[in-house]
Amino acid sequence: MGMRRTVGVAAASAAVVLVAGCGGGGPQSGGDQKLTGDKIVLGVLNDQSGAYSELSGKNSVTAVEMAIADFTAKYGDKAVTKDITVETADHQNKPDVANSKAQEMYDRKGVDLILDVPTSSAALKVADVAKEKKKLYFNIGAATTDLTGKSCNRYTFHYAYDTYMLANGTGKTTTEQIGKNWYILYPNYAFGQDMEKSFSTAITAAGGKVVGRDGAPFPNTSGDFSTFLLKAPNLNPKPDVLGTMQAGAELVNVVKQYNEFKLREKGVGLAVGLMFLTDIHSLTPAALAGTTYTDAWYWNFDAKNREFADRFQRKAGTRPTFAHAANYSAALQYLEAVQAAGTDDADAVVKGLEGKTVEDVFLRNGKIRAEDHRVVHDAYLAQVKPQSEVTEPWDYVKVLKTIPAAEAFRAPSADCKL
Repeated sequence: MGMRRTVGVAAASAAVVLVAGCGGGGPQSGGDQKLTGDKIVLGVLNDQSGAYSELSGKNSVTAVEMAIADFTAKYGDKAVTKDITVETADHQNKPDVANSKAQEMYDRKGVDLILDVPTSSAALKVADVAKEKKKLYFNIGAATTDLTGKSCNRYTFHYAYDTYMLANGTGKTTTEQIGKNWYILYPNYAFGQDMEKSFSTAITAAGGKVVGRDGAPFPNTSGDFSTFLLKAPNLNPKPDVLGTMQAGAELVNVVKQYNEFKLREKGVGLAVGLMFLTDIHSLTPAALAGTTYTDAWYWNFDAKNREFADRFQRKAGTRPTFAHAANYSAALQYLEAVQAAGTDDADAVVKGLEGKTVEDVFLRNGKIRAEDHRVVHDAYLAQVKPQSEVTEPWDYVKVLKTIPAAEAFRAPSADCKL
């Protein structure tokens, strides 16, 4: 169910020489071939109907279209091509669906770059496809560190955040400031398992202790987390903190039930592993007031972010999450790399990206690491404002501190062999 969106006008640019005889295959090195089929096709593969559709979903397609429009406006007739389109598909958070959609995008839809792919199990499948097809893949939506660890490859870049970044910010700070004893509740698949490991490591390093941990089914179709939540206050020792690692619609259910069972009154604080602006919007700041979490980007952090957020809102009708901003940035940086290389040949583009330092609306102090293709940048320790301090819709957060790019992400892993 790929949907084709065309942005700008399709026209053969005089600056591009197209040589017949490449048989419509993948990008070819050498020769006068600049762009396969004299066009660039970007693919957005994500959840457009389920638990993660609000935080990214169809609005990430809008963000990618904004990047294409900005690129086209910047280069005009000097652009490597004017024919840049977007293909999109819903992977339903299923690894097998992600696998077949990625193959279809690369093989049949002529996609040069796949973007987004939330759900770590699905993301890892797409990394395998990218490696096999020698085509580019910028992961935005998934958090597993395996993308820059044992599953890293030459054609995959991990763009926005990962479990180390989240745990290093939230796990460490919460242990130091709120409480030492944790009970961790996680979705039982690649992302949640990785989160549990990363958080346990960070908590222990900060002098804390995980007194209990449970994997809830994923997807949790019933939406019921009561068994786990009712267990928390009765553990011995009693946890000071419930660390919930659910995301999107599942996080919303956990927090609603946490409040319903009055766990805060029972002395069990709340720490959220991964939270998006859309989650706070669904729950309202009142339900989360005082909750600290690590954010990869915030729309009202400064004037530059706000200007982007205003443009995005005019198109999408909502403020952007960090996933939307990161998809915009990733699409733009890919187009810039093709422009600089003068070709969409994947190996040439990779070479141009490796080691590059980048500043844009999403990447502050950004750098694309050559060793493992982790894109590092500043991250933020954020706190949800009490309702009384919310002065305009969507401005729900205060940034407590900036975590510098050099500290926000782990060092390159020995498991990564590019």
